[in-house]
Amino acid sequence: MDAVPPQKGSANSHQPYGRPFGLPVIIMLVLGGLAIVTVVAREQAASPITISYDDFIRQVKADNISNVELMGNTLRGEFRVTPGSGREPGSTDSKKFSLELSSYLGDGLDALLLEHKVRTSVKQPTDGTGFLLGLYMLVPLLLMAGFWITLKRSRDPLGGTGFLGSFSKSPAKRYNATDKQITFADVAGLDQVKEDLREIVEFLKDPKKFQRLGGRIPKGVLLMGPPGTGKTLLARAVAGEAGVPFFSISGSEFIQMFVGVGASRVRDLFKTAKDASPAILFIDEIDAVGRVRGAGLGGGHDEREQTLNQILSEMDGFSPAESVIILAATNRPDVLDPALLRPGRFDRHVTVDRPNQKARLSLFQVHTRNVPLAADVNLERQASGTVGLTGADIRNLVNEAALWATRQDKQAVGTADFDYARDKVLMGPKREDVLIGHEKTLTAYHEAGHALGAWLLPGVDKLHKVTIIPRGRALGVTQLVPEEDRMNIGESDLHNRLIFILAGRAAEKLVFGEFSAGAENDLVQATRLARRMVAHWGMSERVGPIACHGSNEHPFLGRDVYEQREFGEHTTQVIDEEVTRLLNDAAAQATILLTDNRQKLDDLATELEEREMLDDTEVVTIIGPAAPRRSNAVGAAKSAGAGSVQPSLDSSMG
Repeated sequence: MDAVPPQKGSANSHQPYGRPFGLPVIIMLVLGGLAIVTVVAREQAASPITISYDDFIRQVKADNISNVELMGNTLRGEFRVTPGSGREPGSTDSKKFSLELSSYLGDGLDALLLEHKVRTSVKQPTDGTGFLLGLYMLVPLLLMAGFWITLKRSRDPLGGTGFLGSFSKSPAKRYNATDKQITFADVAGLDQVKEDLREIVEFLKDPKKFQRLGGRIPKGVLLMGPPGTGKTLLARAVAGEAGVPFFSISGSEFIQMFVGVGASRVRDLFKTAKDASPAILFIDEIDAVGRVRGAGLGGGHDEREQTLNQILSEMDGFSPAESVIILAATNRPDVLDPALLRPGRFDRHVTVDRPNQKARLSLFQVHTRNVPLAADVNLERQASGTVGLTGADIRNLVNEAALWATRQDKQAVGTADFDYARDKVLMGPKREDVLIGHEKTLTAYHEAGHALGAWLLPGVDKLHKVTIIPRGRALGVTQLVPEEDRMNIGESDLHNRLIFILAGRAAEKLVFGEFSAGAENDLVQATRLARRMVAHWGMSERVGPIACHGSNEHPFLGRDVYEQREFGEHTTQVIDEEVTRLLNDAAAQATILLTDNRQKLDDLATELEEREMLDDTEVVTIIGPAAPRRSNAVGAAKSAGAGSVQPSLDSSMG
């Protein structure tokens, strides 16, 4: 259900020549240039001639010394005429000289200099303390200045005022109206959901139309549904249809290591959206910050609760003229704070459920637009065989089929490629393990028991494929495909489903005289289903028509630490006894079913051990046609979200 995401608004303002030089760079360039000039100038300056002490005495006696300068033990001077023939007479640089004096040789030197009228000066030597002190003071100042300039120049995604200030700025991504748009045409299926959101689009296009008669558009719309159903895509489609700026942020991005940062980011996000109104704010996974306050293990988290309080305050502070609508998505609406769900904040709750047959067909049509399909591909058949899959699952299935066809060097994607991809998505990828000997025979009878139960029992989903090739975490898989979308199921169908789940274990006991550890997953599924029948759906005469729900909430999800029960220990014991009775009855009926059809069980297991994989057409040739299916059975109600009916049964053999 996803489409190509639009580019961020900030990506549209590219600078052709990169980022301009800042003040720190200019200062560094100037200092570097001065250093280079100084070094070059000192290199070009001629150094004085170093002479020996006896040569100096001879030049003094020859009246060839003009002046001298004493600095500690160093004597510098200038000749009247440059001695020797290797130098140009009259050159100032060539007349300078220097020598090192010793305290043992200094006696009589002053008198000699006065006698020959040599101008003498004395200078105290410096130890460099002033230079080092200035350097020590200059370096920290330069570092502090550079750090301050860097802080002033740093920016966050929405344009803060500094590095420290960016912590309080919202990291939301902005998608402008000029970016590539996603519209409702890019969202396959979900017709009812899109119809509910069209009113939001009309308001963003013409707010005065609704305000004329005193109407007020919902301030917030909460999209609820399982993962992969297209909630984020729907939010982008609303922004694309309305042609307004779209701000997207995840609930976890509000929380940082500093207390108060989340509330500050909320304020900045809402201020930015108001400045760009009409606009849409989309908060994905809002349950990360909007969970129930003051509950859970250790009480509420101050930072998260402050952030939630700020969100509540900002949403309640809107006026109808600001034209800012908040969209939020979550797959855990049960843990959200009631104050967040009340009218005036999230006024409208839209359920984005798994697609039905018509929606799945539209999804296949959308996701195969750029995929060359072979002539034998029937998208309606593919939609019928993917009951329970979401839009993200279907997109992944189409992609896996295209990748497999590419690896096979095909020019188009065929039905066989889609079947391979569906098996990989529903049953898991093939493992390199190979079953041999007794283990292979045991697995073949286990899966044959499941397959025979699905083949002969009414009310069980249609058998699509059975295999003993290890896939995922299972050594054998019996894949069932519902023939239609079912929102309700009867008690008799549930009893037959229990028999089907325990038929693999019954086949092991019937043929080999013992059970194996491979039926662990079967027992988990059967026990879960039987407990729901007794405690949730009132399908036990002893327990009666009461709901005995226990608290299954994790304490970290914003619920109570202890388990709340509204029934006593005696009721709990009765529930356990009834669950055990249902499972024992189902196991006994599974044994009777397989005993009455022992020849079919042996034939199916033998062929399965030989071929390792059988589909429904091959099963027909081995054991004959399946029992007639019964649909729309009237029985006790099962909620659509119960999740006990699976499109495939993984029998984890070991």
